[in-house]
Amino acid sequence: MKEEFVMFAKYLQDKNEKFGVLLDKLSNAEREKDRGSYYKSASGLFRHIIGTPAFFAGMIQGALADGAPAKTVAFPNFEYLEGEITEAQWKQVREVTAKIDAAFLDLVSKLRNEDLQTKAKWFSGDMVPIYFVLHSLIAHQIHHQGALSQILDELKIDNDLSGINVGFMG
Repeated sequence: MKEEFVMFAKYLQDKNEKFGVLLDKLSNAEREKDRGSYYKSASGLFRHIIGTPAFFAGMIQGALADGAPAKTVAFPNFEYLEGEITEAQWKQVREVTAKIDAAFLDLVSKLRNEDLQTKAKWFSGDMVPIYFVLHSLIAHQIHHQGALSQILDELKIDNDLSGINVGFMG
């Protein structure tokens, strides 16, 4: 099971970088324009995607016993900014993107199979296994990447990031 999570962490890392590169090519006005998404702009949606792994990591790490290797993984600070951001703020988002994705891959890589069964506190207050938290994060990320893909489709920007080319697997 762990190998699947590592594979998906690599997948998300690869796709986030590719989406970031595509969004870098847009003007700040185009990136920040309200596109009707829940997170309004392409930038807002991307920032939501990037900010989520650290939140879920806190849930996971909080459930792990002291001494668990994955508990030591540090995530970079990411100040999630609401609404429109400037070009300079976008550059900060892009600088932290790779660091967050690398930290998430590191966290998943350091999880032991027994850690995946450990119960973590879910949003509802229920206790769920860490593997459920990871599955939920992966589904969440891919869902929002799909929404971002739709925005890029509407802008006529080629973004076939379906994962059919599995070069991210190394």
